[in-house]
Amino acid sequence: MSKFLELQCFDSESGSLTVFEKHLPGSIKRVFYIHCGEGKVRGGHRHKKTWQAITCLTGTCRIYINDGKSEKEYFLSSPNQCIILEPEDWHIMDSFSESCILLVLANELYDASDYIDEPYEIIQQKENANTFS
Repeated sequence: MSKFLELQCFDSESGSLTVFEKHLPGSIKRVFYIHCGEGKVRGGHRHKKTWQAITCLTGTCRIYINDGKSEKEYFLSSPNQCIILEPEDWHIMDSFSESCILLVLANELYDASDYIDEPYEIIQQKENANTFS
């Protein structure tokens, strides 16, 4: 299951420096960021082998995670907050503020065959229950 981390931040007169050192479970091969997401929903998948580290550089957003056994939701609102998503973590990212920039670090290059779009059954059951209520 995912992990929520408070990254170490060093503040000085010249600004703040936040580091990922010693928190990432391996090497980084891919870096991307999501922006202009207000009113949008991103994600809706999990991976076969990719882990991801996610942090909001500016603004806020919600991360919903389900690993097939339990659900969690996080609200990122500071660049020193980070979520490490394990490959089995089906996730969506939403509730983006207008100024949100979401940075994602991953251990694998993009590979369409690594994505699993189908939610876990317990998510589908909840969605079906909400549809009929």
